[in-house]
Amino acid sequence: MQGVQRIAAASIVVGLLVLGLKFAAWWLTGSIALFSDALESIVNVVTAVVSLLAVRTSAKPADAEHPYGHGKAEYFSAVVVGVFIVVAALVILSEAWQGYRDPRPLDAAPAGLLVNALAGAVNGVWCWVLIHRGRRLRSPALVADGRHLLTDVISSVGVLIGVLLATATGWAVLDPALAALVAVNVLWSGWALVRESVGGLMDAAVPEHLLTRIREVISLNADGALEAHDVRTRHAGRHTFVEFHLVVPGETTVAAAHEICDRLERALQAELEPAHITIHVEPEDKAKHSGIVVL
Repeated sequence: MQGVQRIAAASIVVGLLVLGLKFAAWWLTGSIALFSDALESIVNVVTAVVSLLAVRTSAKPADAEHPYGHGKAEYFSAVVVGVFIVVAALVILSEAWQGYRDPRPLDAAPAGLLVNALAGAVNGVWCWVLIHRGRRLRSPALVADGRHLLTDVISSVGVLIGVLLATATGWAVLDPALAALVAVNVLWSGWALVRESVGGLMDAAVPEHLLTRIREVISLNADGALEAHDVRTRHAGRHTFVEFHLVVPGETTVAAAHEICDRLERALQAELEPAHITIHVEPEDKAKHSGIVVL
């Protein structure tokens, strides 16, 4: 978890650097589209701060008031980020409308465009780090931050191309039009982020491919049992919760059943770490003959 917190803290530094570069690019060019790009970077900084607070909260161990831990804090952070994204999009749309009503000629200063391109490159590298490390460390907050940065990178590339076209053609209206497109892109990314986070808050099951793997691990490591059924799963931040019923022969002793459960817990922990496993042992007359067959 310390690695997650270090990456989240570094995101704030990167976000502030990119924010400064993009505002410098806007100041050098006067482009509304570049201004909208800079406004989106403010959201990136807010996102990084919220993500850091979330991963610190989720790292707290379980206590009497939160016996299942604090992992869902990361989903709350993603919802907050989604709200900030919507606000930023509305501000950008307002600026685009003003630019459409009162178009101004652009000064596509090469220095300004180069500064914006540098900011986009920094964001591109960092979003790859966030998504790659976030998935490896199983941190929804880092992945959400990285995915939002990816939309920022795409927006920046489109804005740069558009500003060059607006300058070359003399069509000043292209500048606010591009700003409006950036706003739509920001809104779409915010909606996707909130939708995914709400799924986590609502205890959505793990993805189908992971559920299939969980079933395989149970089947291969439940020697001595007959079947497993009623498998239920959910995520809470980095933590995966798995519950199921394990059917054993009627003559199985408590000690033997406990040994089977211990073996299953070790195997699932190795596959899902960190994970919380709950197993309800049942005699063979409770078998449903429709669950996981033990190999």
